Amino acid sequence: MADERERRPETPAEAEGTTELFSALGKMLRLLRERKGWTQKEFGSKVGYGPDQIGAMERGVRVTRPEFLVKADELLDAGGLLLEAIEDVERAMKKARTRHPEWYRSYAGLEAQAVELHFYANQGVPGLLQTKDYAGAVFSRRRPLLDEETIERRVADRLDRQQIFDKWPAPMCSYVLEEVILDRPIGGRQVHADQLRQLLRIGSMRNVEIQVMPTCLEQHPNMDGAFNLLTPKGHPQVAYTEIQGYPRLITDLEEVRKIADRYGIMRAMALPPAESQALIEKKLGEL
Repeated sequence: MADERERRPETPAEAEGTTELFSALGKMLRLLRERKGWTQKEFGSKVGYGPDQIGAMERGVRVTRPEFLVKADELLDAGGLLLEAIEDVERAMKKARTRHPEWYRSYAGLEAQAVELHFYANQGVPGLLQTKDYAGAVFSRRRPLLDEETIERRVADRLDRQQIFDKWPAPMCSYVLEEVILDRPIGGRQVHADQLRQLLRIGSMRNVEIQVMPTCLEQHPNMDGAFNLLTPKGHPQVAYTEIQGYPRLITDLEEVRKIADRYGIMRAMALPPAESQALIEKKLGEL
């Protein structure tokens, strides 16, 4: 793993010197929302965002995209106040750059421009699907222990990556999750329940398919661990793995083909998306 003491930008804009812009916008959003008497969840439902995403924007750790500001200005009766910031936000977005550790930057840069993303997970919920509290529980329990400041930065970075779901055209995403992930209550019962709801919410998006690999299956084509497959715009598909802190970006076409072949077999063996959603709902109801 990367040196845990490394200093990384705390917000999406810190590296480019525009931290104050997103921090100020976040404060205005929170003030306007509270004046309307709405919770983050209530406001989020009106603009098509989850409460974690709204919270991240209000803290200045998630970019407030121009299309969001247009909706927010009208709903919050801001009178054009938020619209005035759009030009500055667009300039800041053009200067945005990857904020991840050196070992992760190649993958993070590819992920941000991907037109297709595919994930196989066997231990925990993949980062792009995690809630804030789930991510916090994951980072707070990893070994060696991280200090609180590092945990907060890691969680902020993870939530910021989820902006990929807000892009248009949206990348096509698929997930194959081992059933055990739905049963492991990372962070406790409430955190786990909220995470299952997050899976249902994201799984209902038109560009996302989530499939569950039943534990009862007697055969499995991949016993070598989790991996990601992604196709950057205008480039061949690549694969990414990270085992015991050793990341590997795989670009060799033959190696990528073998991993993609295994993934295709797993998708055929896993429950279809509709049945997977039903299983997640069932497990949520049993909590």
